[in-house]
Amino acid sequence: MLAPELLAAMASGCWAVGTLFSATASAQMGAFAFTRWRLFFAMVLLWGAAFYVGRWPELTWESVAWLSASSWIGILIGDTALFVCMNRLGPRRSGVLFATHALFSALFAWLFLSETLWGMTLMGSGVLVSGVMVAIVWGRRDDETHRWENTQGALWVGVVMGLLAAVGQAVATLMIKPLMSTGIDAVSASAVRATASFLAHLLLLWAGVGLAKLQSPLSLKNLWNTALSATVSMVIGMTLILQALKTGQANLVAIFSSIAPVLLLPLLWAVYRRQPAAGAWWGGAMTVVGSAMIMSSKI
Repeated sequence: MLAPELLAAMASGCWAVGTLFSATASAQMGAFAFTRWRLFFAMVLLWGAAFYVGRWPELTWESVAWLSASSWIGILIGDTALFVCMNRLGPRRSGVLFATHALFSALFAWLFLSETLWGMTLMGSGVLVSGVMVAIVWGRRDDETHRWENTQGALWVGVVMGLLAAVGQAVATLMIKPLMSTGIDAVSASAVRATASFLAHLLLLWAGVGLAKLQSPLSLKNLWNTALSATVSMVIGMTLILQALKTGQANLVAIFSSIAPVLLLPLLWAVYRRQPAAGAWWGGAMTVVGSAMIMSSKI
């Protein structure tokens, strides 16, 4: 079985790829509508997978309630806030704000789960998180003019939404760690979480909340990109994270799941057709070194 840290890193790769499908669709559809459709596609695919695996009958009402609560915090609030942030600040800058969820997760895991980091693991975690920050903050070229680098609306709103997304992710991770440690099926758990948030988003739409409505006419291209984002980020990525939480420490899983912005940089390179700035390379190198330090301490 793969190490939980590796599973979290793989989830980060899924989130990085999913961001490329999400950015334009989210901006055109609106954060709430995009998240709702994304959850719909994820819910359908995840329940199909859950019925195929056949372990969904193991779910109890208590576990469903707990998964739903974590979903409302991590997905309904967290993911929606993240896409509001992305629509305002772009994928790169929203990435640095969301990456702080690793720090919040480490703090909450220490306070509430008594998980600690010591020695080489602590040093490696510090290098890894610092590398993520360096890669994003100094990963932009001075002459970069891509529209994803523009600020839409008030800057402070984007910053607040990015930090809210990070805290939501950290709290959700803390909530489901004890449940996943019981051996519950990760696919079925992902299906429950997607369903709970989808139903909540649907209630917002039915209640007539303006933000929940589509901001532009629905197009097949945006639906396709939303479906791809759901498949990569939620069906695969979220399930990998839940699987990692079965045996891994919540703080280390969160730290490794925070490297998505670093993995996103070479993907943005393909979009920009320009080599990332030197800071991106330094940050990427620090992330690799930090990861190696953590894994070496576990051998």
